[in-house]
Amino acid sequence: MTLTELKYIVMLADEKHFGRAAERCHVSQPTLSVAVKKLEEELGTAIFERSKNSVYITPLGEQIIAQAKRVMDQANMIKELAASGKNQLKSPLKIGAIYTIAPYLFPFMIPALHKAATNMPLMIEEDLTENLRPKLRNGELDAIIVALPFREPDVVTQPIYEEEFVVLMPKNHPWTELKQIETDQLSTDNLLLLGKGHCFSEQVLEACPLMNGGDFSEGRTVVNGSSLETIRYMVSSGLGVTVLPKSAVTNINHDLLEVRPFAAPVPKRTVALAWRASFPRPNAIDAVSQAIRDACKHLNL
Repeated sequence: MTLTELKYIVMLADEKHFGRAAERCHVSQPTLSVAVKKLEEELGTAIFERSKNSVYITPLGEQIIAQAKRVMDQANMIKELAASGKNQLKSPLKIGAIYTIAPYLFPFMIPALHKAATNMPLMIEEDLTENLRPKLRNGELDAIIVALPFREPDVVTQPIYEEEFVVLMPKNHPWTELKQIETDQLSTDNLLLLGKGHCFSEQVLEACPLMNGGDFSEGRTVVNGSSLETIRYMVSSGLGVTVLPKSAVTNINHDLLEVRPFAAPVPKRTVALAWRASFPRPNAIDAVSQAIRDACKHLNL
């Protein structure tokens, strides 16, 4: 039994697909398949149940994979300790963030972090929360920046800042005559939101009970976009209105767009930093946490 074989079964458990698991492990599919079969033969039990199109984890396999994750975590701790030595701010740090945070926070967070930890380069990844979660758990990422709620066993979650939502609308929209927007008004126009899987869209829908129930005015609907920047372009074309986190309201073309705050109670989200409780570089986490707070000053949060 090797750490590589344990890595293979953990990846296969996450992906439930030999091809995708092999791609994440940077090996060929036959290599991964042979290694998994070899481990099963060594243990004398089936970890996975295979069908033509699917991979399922056996009940005993669930326990084996859970233990494999713990072993890999401990092995990663040894690597981190050896790499960092006495200086926890020296080796690279792998940071993930959700799509609605990364492009607005990182331009200010990274310079602040570089001042505090010059010799700690960042490896950055943007993704959905549901994809960042397993990468944090299995050690592919050291820490992630997400919106609450976020719960994961053996993971520390530290709230960093609160961020209000605002409404973005075309320059000639009738709402530009208003100083504030009521959440119920959003059901009276085409609403542009990110697609399935984005927690920000779910938070926007939760902020307005009418929208969450699908109760839109006649002829009005929700239109999904692939990114906040793409949605901004659609709003400027007159397709509808959208809701943005306050940090995303940067470089607005006021010839085409206008921004208005919500009336109280203002919808908002809490952004947090999460890392494994066993991560052996607490000073690095502290540096990232402080860099995020410094970035918030530039974003007026």
